[in-house]
Amino acid sequence: QVQLVESGGGLALPGGSLRLSCATSGFTFSSYVVGWYRQAPGKERELVASTSSVGTTYYADSVKGRFTISRDNAKNTVYLQMNSLKPEDTAVYYCNVRLRRSGMDYDYWGQGTQVTVSS
Repeated sequence: QVQLVESGGGLALPGGSLRLSCATSGFTFSSYVVGWYRQAPGKERELVASTSSVGTTYYADSVKGRFTISRDNAKNTVYLQMNSLKPEDTAVYYCNVRLRRSGMDYDYWGQGTQVTVSS
């Protein structure tokens, strides 16, 4: 079955850095777009960054120049390097993949990892 397991969250100071990892299994990782989303308390879940099967990346305006998404197809893992963290980056971060099965799209999510940016 499809599994996504995030790790690497925690507490960081403003201006600090964290690196999130998402280990995946159960699908052909190298063939799919994989993304990082986040959800802050009282807010909707939002797309932070994504990477396609050929390495094309997307970033939300709020994280451009500070976050970097990367993937290791040999390890079926996607990463999110977060630098120059701000308090507004505080959220639960989720890894996502959308798979097509029998003509329908299904979203799969990890359990999430908490990122807290505070002094």
